[in-house]
Amino acid sequence: MARIPYLDPETAPDSVRRLLASDRPQKIALLFGHAQTNWPRLADLLLSILGEQALEGRLRELAILRVASLRAAAYEWDQHVMIASAAGVSAEQLDAIRRGRVDATCFGALERLVLRATSELVEQGSASEATLAELAQHFAPREMVELLLAAAVYEALAKLMNTLALDREASVTPAFAEAVNRGKIARSGPLET
Repeated sequence: MARIPYLDPETAPDSVRRLLASDRPQKIALLFGHAQTNWPRLADLLLSILGEQALEGRLRELAILRVASLRAAAYEWDQHVMIASAAGVSAEQLDAIRRGRVDATCFGALERLVLRATSELVEQGSASEATLAELAQHFAPREMVELLLAAAVYEALAKLMNTLALDREASVTPAFAEAVNRGKIARSGPLET
């Protein structure tokens, strides 16, 4: 059970109610929505990470799931399994990440590099110079920053979810997962300032 009460959807601020769509997880909006001026902006950042990065979605999802696994963030894991599957992450790869086997043969060299960079960022607070140099051999600067940004943002989310004991809920719908991977998810709309 969450450590603070969820907002009531009927009385939640407009900035939070705009983010309550039937195809999106609700509990995160109703808990993080207590920060009613911050949550819509964070939600927009998350949607931009999911739907607007140049980084390949499959690699983004490997990083997010690695963070969720390392931080034992069950909610984050649950919400991203469907998105990762829709992006092309195999069941064998999902199981390997869940078990911490990021060196498993089901991952190609580039996937292992992404998982290593994510692991270093989360476990050591920074990716090593050697890992960054290797990333630079495969990715443009934009993609490198997007990868590290996705991992860092989802680590912060994992810490917040775990601290507030965000209750698990059904995973995103297949339609939402597909929309994410096609870059067709709707943002929250204009923000009130």
